[in-house]
Amino acid sequence: SIVTLTKANTTILVMGDSLSAEYGIARGSGWVRLLEDQLQKQSSPWMVFNASISGETTSGGLTRLPALLEQKKPRIVLLELGANDALRGLSVDQTERNLRKMIKASKNSGAKVLLFGMQIPPNYGQDYTNQFKAIYSKLAKQEGIELLPFFLQGIASQKELFLSDNIHPNEKAQTILFRNVWAAMAPYQNMLGSKQKN
Repeated sequence: SIVTLTKANTTILVMGDSLSAEYGIARGSGWVRLLEDQLQKQSSPWMVFNASISGETTSGGLTRLPALLEQKKPRIVLLELGANDALRGLSVDQTERNLRKMIKASKNSGAKVLLFGMQIPPNYGQDYTNQFKAIYSKLAKQEGIELLPFFLQGIASQKELFLSDNIHPNEKAQTILFRNVWAAMAPYQNMLGSKQKN
């Protein structure tokens, strides 16, 4: 029936790591929940499926993605991965390859992709830091997808917006993360329209 079709085709899949998996903060206080709340406020029929796992790398995401695309049939994939690759010292080439494969697989399944740009602190060495940052804009350009230039914009330099580990954003930071994502989702606003408009 039309109803099940609409349901199946209005899923947003979030593929992320601890930054999207509510690491160290109260359940239901993360930016993904704020995104769900926003969609509900708009009476949008869209659902969010959060497949984020703390510690996830791009290779872990690449392994899990095909089954998720098959099961959830998302029309939008929010791709927030890469930071853990850097923490583990994986090569920039490997990260880029894995992200590209995930982008291609998502596009081939009929989904639009929003890639979250990540950056790492300069203590990893300036070359590595620059190369890592460049992956995201390069992939967005080459693959013709949307880009959130820097997911932690407005947070990265504010110590009080992080947990005591200075790596993970705290609850106060989640609204800013959500706003960053929502602004980057502007090209999808027509798709995400409320029930009344459909």
